[in-house]
Formats: sequence, structure tokens, C-alpha cells
Amino acid sequence: MSWNEIILLLASGVMVGIINTLGGGGSVITMSLFMAMGMPIGVANGTNRIAVLLQNLSATIAFLRKGMLHVRSGVLLSLPAILGNIFGALVATEVSESVFKICLSIVLAVILVYLLLGKDNEQVTGGHGLKIKWWHYLIFFIIGFYGGYIYIGLGFLILALAIWTMKLDIITANVIKGFVIFLSTPFALAVFIYNGQVEWMAGLLHGVGNILGAVMASHWAMSWGVKFVRWFTLFIIVVFFIDLMGWISLQSLLEGLL
Repeated sequence: MSWNEIILLLASGVMVGIINTLGGGGSVITMSLFMAMGMPIGVANGTNRIAVLLQNLSATIAFLRKGMLHVRSGVLLSLPAILGNIFGALVATEVSESVFKICLSIVLAVILVYLLLGKDNEQVTGGHGLKIKWWHYLIFFIIGFYGGYIYIGLGFLILALAIWTMKLDIITANVIKGFVIFLSTPFALAVFIYNGQVEWMAGLLHGVGNILGAVMASHWAMSWGVKFVRWFTLFIIVVFFIDLMGWISLQSLLEGLL
């Protein structure tokens, strides 16, 4: 592994940690970088889970210290997500590019509708129990399946559904999102490890950057408030939508930096 690759893995890890903790979609950068380094899409998908796990562990600890996480509610939502994550990972040995684009387009469309038309809940309600209904378990099972299969855009999807169906502010939804992903990711990672689809060195280096970015972003989320997180998320979605449409290519850009 060259020094360019090591530096790029660490630096992009910080960026991805910030993006995913404040909103989501940072794994587009991760996947683009891994594939630019020559990894097949299945290996890139599996290796990405190392950074995802470390990033959400760091964010969860930071939010827990700030009293923003209601653990029991997070665990209840995580159980169906874990089950879905396992099933999703089992069918993720080959990810079709066309399926990937369709799924990501739907996820981006859902969260864009919310960000453009929804109203901000200015009161941060983290740390309190959530009103969980029976159909939330079904939703989080489906979310877990998507996360195990592709993962990219999972953060956006959880944000949209948590905000719409639970009436949460975007910061509290981010806290729940990080905790659910943290608890469910090890099961998908185990499936990818079993199938030999993890590059440990690249994953751990990228994960170190993710930890730093997640800690920084968890502090900024509380300091800068709901509106900042909302508009930051909108900006990131627009950038990734442009990449998805082929108007820019993050993978080509990263290949040029290697």
C-alpha cells in the first residue's frame, strides 16, 4: 500500500465520519475509493463495514455521554434491523450496479422530499423514550435488509422514516440512526468476513479516520443545531445525486489522487 493510499484512506475517513454522523451517504465516498484502489464491488461493500462499525461506535459513545440516547428504545429498534441485516448480507455477494442505482435513487428522493417540504422540529428531544408501534419493527427489518445488502444511503433512509413516523428532530433521529447501525453492522460484517470479502488493512485505516470524524461531528451537531444539520444533509444529498446521474464521478476523482 502506497503512502498516497494511506493518507487518502485516513483523510477521506475523517470526511466520511463527519458526513455520516450528521446525515448519511458518506459511504459513496468509501465505496468509490475502495473500487478506485482495485477492490471488486463485493469486497468494497464488505470492507466498508469496518469503518461503518467504528464510526457509529464512536458517535454512539459521544451522544451517550451527552445524554442524547435512550438505550432501551434504540435496542428495540435494533433487534429487527439486526435480523434484516443478516438476511441482506447473505444475498449481497454480488451487487448489481443497476439495482444499486435504483435503490439509492429512491432513498435520495425520499429524504429530499422531506428536506424540501418538511418542517423542522426545533426542540431536540434526545434521551427520552420513543413511541414505538408494531409496524416500526417491520420498517426497521426492511431497513436492516437494505443495510445488509447495499448500505449506501441507509443513514438517509433511517433519518427520513424516524423523522416522519416518530416526529423526531433531525439530531435525535441521527442519534437513533447511529445506534441502530452500530448494533446491526457486526452481523453483516461477520457474513462478509466468512465469504472472504474484507480487506482489513484498508478498512482499519479508513476506520481510524471515521472515528475522528464521528467524534467531531457529534459535537458540532449539538453546537450548531437542527437547521445546520438539515442544510448540511441537503447539500450532501445534492452532491451524491449529481454523482449518481453521472454529471461528476467521485471514483474518477479519487483514482486521480492515488
